[in-house]
Amino acid sequence: MNNFASLTRMRVQLAFRNRMFFFFVIAFPFAMFFLYAAVFAKGVPQTVGFYLGPVIAFNVMGSFWGLSATLVMFREQGILRRFHVAPVTSSDMLASSIVANYILTLPIVFLQLLFARVIFHVPSLGNPISLFILISVGIVSFGSLGLVVASVTSTMQETQVLNQLLWLPLIFLSGATFPLAYLPRLVQRFGLFLPATYLVNGLQQTILNSATPWSRYAEILSLACWAGLTFFLSAQLFRWEPEAAIPRRAKLLVAATAIPFLILGVVENRSDRILLEARSAFLSFTSPVSAPKSSGVDAPGRPPATGNPSKNDEK
Repeated sequence: MNNFASLTRMRVQLAFRNRMFFFFVIAFPFAMFFLYAAVFAKGVPQTVGFYLGPVIAFNVMGSFWGLSATLVMFREQGILRRFHVAPVTSSDMLASSIVANYILTLPIVFLQLLFARVIFHVPSLGNPISLFILISVGIVSFGSLGLVVASVTSTMQETQVLNQLLWLPLIFLSGATFPLAYLPRLVQRFGLFLPATYLVNGLQQTILNSATPWSRYAEILSLACWAGLTFFLSAQLFRWEPEAAIPRRAKLLVAATAIPFLILGVVENRSDRILLEARSAFLSFTSPVSAPKSSGVDAPGRPPATGNPSKNDEK
């Protein structure tokens, strides 16, 4: 336990000396937050609330990039070799990385929520218990993804390429960059197989509709199972030495971590629960607030009718 605590404290200290950490965990999340809140949402509280879930998901997901790159850099520089001669196991090293990443990421998320409330006057941040659980399981699960990437790549160049291949689908096909309901139907269907989709939707429904933890059980359980699989796999494939060979079964084992979301994607494609929730959230901020309930859902961007209908007809 003392080794684990010492490793965690060391990882936190080293993170503040790492430029990559500063960018992905501090600079990038706040840049995205103010871009969406001030530019895209134009400071409108309800619209900022709509974008807040995807922005927080950006922050939570982005931690895997810095975590994987840091471990590979430690391996290339021989730092992991020094830990290997000490009484430290691979599980200790990886678990301390996850905990340190959690400690460093959580305050940034808290500041984003605080700024949304104080600066942009978002009316509600939703259910705090659901929000905390989703953020926590999201940090752990995507951090574990970073550990897997670090375990199956040998150089920093390979790590950057694989991170890019994973990052682009996660942010563009999950509703994190563009609202899921805004994307083509085929892309929406494919997005249901991505873990990022469930994190984005869970956070968005929690903030907009104060969703309870029980109503988000599918998102929470799937991300938790995925976190367990990826962490276990990373511990099995972890290499201390840069010269150590990657097992031939590594690619097959990595592919096996997608099983929870392959199953969940099939189920959700049949039920359309996620897509219906995403569409409802999208229409809630694109449709006029003053529209009468009896008239159904207006098309996005349609201005509300004002005045006497007969006068409008005469015009």
